[in-house]
Amino acid sequence: MSGENPSVGLAGELTPFGHRLMARVYFADTDFTGVVYHARYLEFLERGRSDFLRLAGVHHTELADGKHGETLAWVVRRMEIDFRQPARIDDIVTVETRTEKISGARIFMVQRLLRGEDVLVEAKVEAAIIGASGKPRRFPKEWVKAFAPAEC
Repeated sequence: MSGENPSVGLAGELTPFGHRLMARVYFADTDFTGVVYHARYLEFLERGRSDFLRLAGVHHTELADGKHGETLAWVVRRMEIDFRQPARIDDIVTVETRTEKISGARIFMVQRLLRGEDVLVEAKVEAAIIGASGKPRRFPKEWVKAFAPAEC
């Protein structure tokens, strides 16, 4: 393993449309019926967004350390979720994340959680970058290329 970064496989993969991450549904993700509890879907979606950032070169620890001139943080401003089908214990699910657009301090993303070809959850996410004061900060120019929507 010399020279390999073990987090790359754990972080999924960048794709032409954005990012893909596979995960297993564990007992802790489910309710007493073995179905994923609705709030746990937010955690799967968060992992997808966080690992998309990581593979694109944006690390939460560097943001917190002020690498970009000040302490920065990502916040979810708005989320719209459609629950289509339930995920169940031991399912292998795929989180797909893509950017729709970037505007000022905001990024608009679309996410899907799939089991095979079946769409389980669809979400639209508006996230923003804020400084330590809580005020919005413009999306850094060097990030635009990493997150720009893929051309169709």
